[in-house]
Amino acid sequence: MIQGLLLVSLFTVIAIFLAKLQFIAELGFSPLVVGILLGIIYANSVRSKVPEGFQVGIIFSAKKILRLAIVLYGFRITFQAIYDVGLEGVLISTLIVVTTFVIGTLVGMKIFKLDRDTSMLTASGSSVCGAAAVLATEPVLKAEPHKSAVAVSTVVFFGTLSMFLYPVIYTSGILDLDPSQFGIYIGATIHEVAQVVAVGGAYGGVVADNAVIVKMTRVMLIAPMLIILGFILAKYLSNSNSSEKQSFVIPWFAVGFVVMSGINSLNIIPTDYTNYIVQLDTFLLTMAMTALGMETNISKFKDVGLRPLYTAGIMFIWLLVGGYFITKYITEWL
Repeated sequence: MIQGLLLVSLFTVIAIFLAKLQFIAELGFSPLVVGILLGIIYANSVRSKVPEGFQVGIIFSAKKILRLAIVLYGFRITFQAIYDVGLEGVLISTLIVVTTFVIGTLVGMKIFKLDRDTSMLTASGSSVCGAAAVLATEPVLKAEPHKSAVAVSTVVFFGTLSMFLYPVIYTSGILDLDPSQFGIYIGATIHEVAQVVAVGGAYGGVVADNAVIVKMTRVMLIAPMLIILGFILAKYLSNSNSSEKQSFVIPWFAVGFVVMSGINSLNIIPTDYTNYIVQLDTFLLTMAMTALGMETNISKFKDVGLRPLYTAGIMFIWLLVGGYFITKYITEWL
């Protein structure tokens, strides 16, 4: 156990260091993304030379540490920030999350014939907050690690594309959005938090502020999404080969996420300590993501081909076009 945890921790330290390099940071690649890439490289190169006993610590990181990291993720959010963005921000975020998740799941399963888990993991990454959402959804689905890796790869591709595309289309004047609306649009439709910060930060002011607040509102929706998803899976989508439907179990880490957000909203913990918790959480999330990568054999990608990318591409178009109209009309209506 300890040897496996130390191995994952070593890779995590390297991932965090690499993510701080300028050319990687400019691409909006968070330590989570770098971690899973390092993990995949390990899994497909030297894993066979590492003692099998190390797997206990690696699996512990991918399962148990993951849940703790999702709970601590709540310290990134306050209810005050969500209140500040107003009803329009919450409504836009909710519509984007629901429609994107439903579109991604149906397109993946019905059109491209992907399995349920890959479809839903890919949909969660696009609809909520990228790699972190994939991580949070994986234990609810009890999905295999390589499916999470596939979903994260689509987030990386289209999230990176967003960072270059959004400034171009905004500068061109195609988008009839004022700075306040553009900030909301960025936060509501770009995949990763780091990518939102990168695009919004390039403009500063109200664009950056609205982008981050709306994005964190989307992040907050992880908890209700997971609880509702768990209920739906238990009630309607149980394995048809099972004699009984799977029981509905509320994911405790989703509840813990909301509780930690509430504690953070009370401002009873000094800011310095909150910052330390966020840094610890980044480390734990990167450990979990790295461990998932370590369990991912690249041959698994061949089984699904480009279908997850096609699915994510349709969601990307929806976010780009549908997200624009949702942002435009709700901000003008309210």
